[in-house]
This record gives sequence, structure tokens and C-alpha cells, in this order.
Amino acid sequence: MGDAGARDGRPSVRRVAVLGAGLIGTSIALALRSHGVEVLLSDPDAAALRLACDLGAGEPLEGSGGRPADVAVIAAPPAVVPQVLRRAQDDGLAHVYTDAASVKANVVAAAEDLGCDLATFVPGHPMGGREKRGPGAARADLFLGRSWALCPTGKADPGAVERVAEVARLCGADPLVVDAAAHDRAVALVSHVPHLASSAVAARLLDAGEDALTLAGQGLRDVTRVAGGDPSLWTEILTHNAAPVARVLRAVAEDLSRTADALAGPDMEAGPVRDLLVRGRDGHGRIPGKHGEPTLPDYTVIPVVIPDEPGTLGRLFAAAADAGVNIEDVRIEHTPGLPLGVAQLYVLPAGVDTLSRALAADGWSVHPGA
Repeated sequence: MGDAGARDGRPSVRRVAVLGAGLIGTSIALALRSHGVEVLLSDPDAAALRLACDLGAGEPLEGSGGRPADVAVIAAPPAVVPQVLRRAQDDGLAHVYTDAASVKANVVAAAEDLGCDLATFVPGHPMGGREKRGPGAARADLFLGRSWALCPTGKADPGAVERVAEVARLCGADPLVVDAAAHDRAVALVSHVPHLASSAVAARLLDAGEDALTLAGQGLRDVTRVAGGDPSLWTEILTHNAAPVARVLRAVAEDLSRTADALAGPDMEAGPVRDLLVRGRDGHGRIPGKHGEPTLPDYTVIPVVIPDEPGTLGRLFAAAADAGVNIEDVRIEHTPGLPLGVAQLYVLPAGVDTLSRALAADGWSVHPGA
């Protein structure tokens, strides 16, 4: 396959087909486009494909013709990855193939059963995502500083592995080669069970009174954020990684049950409660920082009080544009019972002072550092 590394400062991966224009596929495409890589997109949802293309993620694959892509990335649910892979290989779509599904062992086994060429297939999993879905939620920096698992089989060509690793690096991620079964055990702990735990807490809110919801703060939002994910997609993911998830989930349930018993006893036992809190704190301390370079942008949040009326956000964004500062992200916090809210503007540190002064001069209620 030859040297897959970059030559003369340019990536050797110069033409990539991305099959799937959802959040992950479009984010990969946007990241690759930022490095000048030609990206060809496909998706069974014509509207999603059109939006991804309009966002600048690439051009439609259909009718593109020309030479095979250097790499094809299958950004689809685990159940369909093997079939998509087989069709793409039969069509000679690319020299090398990878996927972005969050489970690996079942995908590899099914691909082998279908007779897929495992020499050119390098299963992958970029460890980045959002609770939102679709191309509209995609970000070119979604994988910056994140790990990107590569799970090649023993049949994989070393050149294919390196070429997929280059795709990961072009997206700003840190490629990590790991066995498929070990990967599935790891993501059960660091991704799949946390999603279920988040959903379990969020489910309790269905019976909550309005007073309780009004008192909800950022802690609850942080814990339940990922519970906003797509239940159908997550059911499929969990089904494909059922045994590892069940093992971790039982251990978590035992911790919670032991703590509940201690709290409910006639003489509340502080020991088991403190034990869980201490182990939780220590476990949290083991979470590593961002992987590799470049790191995630260090955004600063500027809170701006906004009236709850039509056109407010448009005026706010226009004011930021006039100041020459790009708003990287925005989140809205509504004030219960009041016709007001807070727009949390995420900007790069270099633009904080400029934007704060410009918005204040334009009459906005700005609260930097709040």
C-alpha cells in the first residue's frame, strides 16, 4: 500500500468518502475539509445529506465518479455497518475502510461472516459526541484532543491502519490501537453505563413537582445531559454490548443499593455513604486530561441577559459580528416566571474583552466572569 504518512506537509489522505451524514459523520467531514481533504458524502436521508453539504462538509458521493477514495468512513449504527462495508468494498469505493460505531466486537464478527475484506477494514471509534443528533449539531472540533480507538483484526494491512490513524489525526484526535473486545469492555464503563445512569436520574424527573424542577441547578443538568440522546440508537448500542454493560451496571447497582440501605436504616450509617463518596471522588481524579495535541479550545463563557422576545438572538449575533468576534457555541438558560433568560456565549479568550465591551456599549446586560 506504500507510505501512508504525510509528504511535503500535505496529508496523504486527500480523498475521503463519508457514508452517513449525521452528527459523527458530518463532524468528521468538517474536520477533514478544514485540512483541505476532498470529502464525498452519502446518506439515505436526502435532507440530512443536503444540510451537511450546505454546511460545507463535502459534496454528494453519488455521481462524483473519479478514482477510489483513500479512505471510506462508515458513520452508521452498528447493525448496518457490515452490510454497508460489504457493498462499499464490492463497489471498490476506497482503498481503505473504517467505521465509527461505538461497539466493535459484534461489528467485526458480522463483517467477517459477510465475507468482508478485513485486510482493508480497520474498525474505529472516535471518542467524541454530543447529546444532540443530526448534521446541524456537527462541529469540526468535536474530536480535538479526544482518543480515537482503532481495533484492527490480525488480518489488517499495516498501511491500512496507518491511513485510518491519519484520518484520526487530521480530525485532531489521538489514535489508540486496542483489541475489539477490550474496547467494548472499556466503553461499557466509560460511556454506556454513564448514559444509563444519567437516564435513570432523568427518569425520576417525570414524577417531580414543579417546585422541584424550578429548583434544578447546573448539577442536575450536568448529570442528565447525555440522557437527551436518541433512545432508539442507544438501545441498539447497548444491545450490541449487552454483557459488558450488564457487568458494570450490576456493580453500580450494588453500590447504590448498599448506600440506600445505609441511609434507610433506623440508625443511619454514615460509613457506607462516605465510602462511596470517597471512592467516587478518587475515581473522578483518575479521569485523564485531554489527549494529544492540538487540545480542545479553551472557550470562555460570557453570560448575557436577554429578553424573551422574537429577534433577540439575531440582534445579539449581529452585535457580535459587528465586533468581529465569532461565537463558537451558545446555550440558553430561561428564568422561570420572568420574561428573561441568559445567553451563555462561548468565545475564544482573545475575544472576551472586545465582545464584552461592544455588547455593553450596545446596551446589552453583560456579565463577564459571572
